[in-house]
Amino acid sequence: MRISIRRARSEDVDFLVELFTHEDVEPFLAALRAKEPDEVRAEVERSEADPEAFGVFVVEADGKRAGSMRFERVNRRSRIADLGGLAIHPDFRGSRIADEAARLFQRHLVDELGFHRVQLEVYGFNERALRHAERSGFTQEGVRRKAYWRDGEWVDGVLFGLVEEDLADQPASRPG
Repeated sequence: MRISIRRARSEDVDFLVELFTHEDVEPFLAALRAKEPDEVRAEVERSEADPEAFGVFVVEADGKRAGSMRFERVNRRSRIADLGGLAIHPDFRGSRIADEAARLFQRHLVDELGFHRVQLEVYGFNERALRHAERSGFTQEGVRRKAYWRDGEWVDGVLFGLVEEDLADQPASRPG
């Protein structure tokens, strides 16, 4: 299966809204994540307007939309990006699409946009995302204990990071 990533466009908004609100996806995304069409459209427009500081990307598998991911620059001087919103549609799960897409995304952010560090946070209950982060080359750096109120209880946030030197040990992914 050929995996690629590309910056989201206006014609992707309906797909992204359907993905973010899917009953098997929504519980694992940040509670305050854009989910309404106008909110998602605004993020896509921001991604197009300021591509070095913010990005909404679509993951494709054999040319079909399969998921999404995003980044936001959080520190210009130290070249740090926060990652988030990795979501693979349930129809495409189980084939490690997310792992390949994450590696492509890491390379894009480091090699093409010049970030030194990429970081992400995962809900502690999201076992699938925790395993994915480690498989795709991130190092667990810590836990924010009971940091987020989610579905009537406090949950942990698990912190992961990757620096450009970490990519030197990984083989380059196939181009998208």
